[in-house]
Amino acid sequence: MMAAGLLAAGLVAEGKYAVAIPSFGFERRGAPVVAFVRADEREIRRMTNITHPDCVLCIDPTVGRSVDIFAGMRPGGTLVQTSGRALAELTLPAGLRTVGLIDAVRIAMEIFRRPITNTLMLGALARTTGIVSLAALEQALAQSEFRDAGLDQNIAALGRGYRETQIHHLDREVAA
Repeated sequence: MMAAGLLAAGLVAEGKYAVAIPSFGFERRGAPVVAFVRADEREIRRMTNITHPDCVLCIDPTVGRSVDIFAGMRPGGTLVQTSGRALAELTLPAGLRTVGLIDAVRIAMEIFRRPITNTLMLGALARTTGIVSLAALEQALAQSEFRDAGLDQNIAALGRGYRETQIHHLDREVAA
């Protein structure tokens, strides 16, 4: 939820329209959580969940075991995933075109001493997709709840996420 809000704030800082839409399923600690971000050059009126995403950002490398993170993904879509595994070891859908991979859990343990991957993955998203700049995300962080505590660590995590993401462009046929 926090990452979706920061992404929306970063997009707005760049003059785009954006809205973060949380989706609460099981309300228990540790349950998979979903958040959606809509972004456009025009005002956004739809405040519903996104059923056919262009991009999926998965901040937990284990969530794919219990949830189909690719459900409804549009052909030619993008995945930004935290994983210490190589691309060849991942099971990916046929229509996927771009994959951004980063071992965000390992890096988060180095920075935060806990597996908190939100800001790392926002940096990875910025690098993989180009939909938002690193500077806009840094601005959003500086204006967030982290401005008083943890800002330096989160700015560092954002930058490492951006720099250490490996982008893979898949050579696949994409059905219309």
